[in-house]
Amino acid sequence: LGAAAVGLVASYLPYMRQDIRFHPGEALTSASFARWISAHFDWLVTVDPHLHRYDSLDEIYSIPSTVVPAAPALADWIVANVDRPVVIGPDAESAQWVEAVAARRNLPWQVMRKERFGDHDVRIAAPDLTGLGAHTPVLVDDIVSSGATLARAAELLTEAGLANPL
Repeated sequence: LGAAAVGLVASYLPYMRQDIRFHPGEALTSASFARWISAHFDWLVTVDPHLHRYDSLDEIYSIPSTVVPAAPALADWIVANVDRPVVIGPDAESAQWVEAVAARRNLPWQVMRKERFGDHDVRIAAPDLTGLGAHTPVLVDDIVSSGATLARAAELLTEAGLANPL
């Protein structure tokens, strides 16, 4: 309709988790989706994409892209709405977001340990929570698929005597 450029603002960038073929014949959906978006848009803005095996979106997108970090807004919301927060990540992969959120407002933080034994067999262990009993846990992760990991993390925190997590 005469637009000089058309961009996409996507708060969540789907298909980024499939950044390696885990089984023969699987599509590398992060790259496939990136090619499709790059063919139909002139630029892209997104929030904290899942860059587990990519250094940047430029590796798979051929259009200019901008990544907006969520940590500043999350940290500000936590400080404004949660008394005595402690930022908790459910697994090692969440550490980058947990640390970024906590560092923004100098909040205490911890990351749980997760072991995966199969698609549906996952075990989580709480870190040392000594001295954090008076804090309200705020769970931070990059994605929630089924919610099972965060639900188990919340159970472990309440079993350890902390308040119900947010």
